[in-house]
Amino acid sequence: MAVLALLIPPLMLGVLLMLGRYEDLLLPGVGEQVPDGVPAPQDAGPGPVPRPPRTPV
Repeated sequence: MAVLALLIPPLMLGVLLMLGRYEDLLLPGVGEQVPDGVPAPQDAGPGPVPRPPRTPV
């Protein structure tokens, strides 16, 4: 049990570091995100409907 307690934290740190490197490889670079001349995406629509104001009872 003591061996597991000593091995698990470094192993988990290694896994987290490897996942971070893997994510960097998958995500596009800054120059690849939006080509020149492409307009910004439009809004998906109106936001949530506002609630009516509270009235004292």
